[in-house]
Amino acid sequence: MGVPLSPRSAQIIDLETMRHRLRARKRLVRLSPELDGLEMLYYLASDPDTLYGMPLLAWGLREDDEVVGLVPWMESLASCHELDNPEYGHFVGYRDPETHEIFHDAPEHKIVELAHAAAYFDYEETPEVSLTQQLPETQGTHALCLDEVSKPWQLKQIVGWHLYSDGTVDAMLVDEDQATSLPVLMGDECLYPGKSRHQTLYFFQRNIANRIRNEDPDTLEALALMVMPHN
Repeated sequence: MGVPLSPRSAQIIDLETMRHRLRARKRLVRLSPELDGLEMLYYLASDPDTLYGMPLLAWGLREDDEVVGLVPWMESLASCHELDNPEYGHFVGYRDPETHEIFHDAPEHKIVELAHAAAYFDYEETPEVSLTQQLPETQGTHALCLDEVSKPWQLKQIVGWHLYSDGTVDAMLVDEDQATSLPVLMGDECLYPGKSRHQTLYFFQRNIANRIRNEDPDTLEALALMVMPHN
């Protein structure tokens, strides 16, 4: 005996629309710098028994109210929870280096801070992407800027970060030809968003950037393997 057909018409689900909605709920709406030395812990697939620590740059509030730790990682200011790469690292948790406590969720004081800040700075949405927040760079992070293959790469210190209304974050770099006052600070006219001029940006902590600048052979070899296109 057959199953009776439902009198209701079939509902058409637009998968692309659903994907956009899911991405929107994950977009960043507010940033807060990490100033107390909290770290991200991660391990490499080649040595899963060894944990590495990396200072957190900031905490980010997403549209779905989730608060995540953020680190400059490869080509983006990345959410720690999403780092799961067999070659470059797997996220384990957060760590307070003073107490040695390891935890997996954002600390309560950052959740409260970001929630109140987002409520206070509740910008009206506009059709155009707009700047919503500027975050100074506090760790000496550098960007390796790559353009056409024929052009040499540039290593630039990041001055700050811009958060835009679509949830994207871009590194602010110095146009040396336009700089008139030192030190360069957030808001200076000589700053430009890195992605507006460079095809690719790779982010490095200060100690790695210094090795690149000093042309350390092992560092340059690892860098070439990382950034060069694979055949």
